[in-house]
Amino acid sequence: MKKITLGAVESRFADIVWSHAPLPSGELVRICERELNWKKPTTYTVLRKLCNKGLFRNVNRTVTAVVSRADFYAAQSEQFVTDTYNGSLPAFVAAFLSRKPLSDAEASEIRRMIDAYRKED
Repeated sequence: MKKITLGAVESRFADIVWSHAPLPSGELVRICERELNWKKPTTYTVLRKLCNKGLFRNVNRTVTAVVSRADFYAAQSEQFVTDTYNGSLPAFVAAFLSRKPLSDAEASEIRRMIDAYRKED
């Protein structure tokens, strides 16, 4: 996936789309009016920007996600580790754990996740 960055407002809008997609664009306008206090042109402007970034699609007045929320945030996390910790996941985990100790339940859950995703040699 190409690198997509979102500002705070775009992130809120994207979360609304992901929570309701697929949805008619008119319904998206009503939701944004209610939740963000936006007028119709603002909703369509932000939607167009995020469609151009490749995140969503608006075809025949139906808005769908091209990139899922999970895939988007996974890519953002990978990019953060790359940019901030030179791609080193252990360096990121060490930095995170130095500020927030894990409970036994969290440690067990992380061990299960590591085992599930461990690359077979």
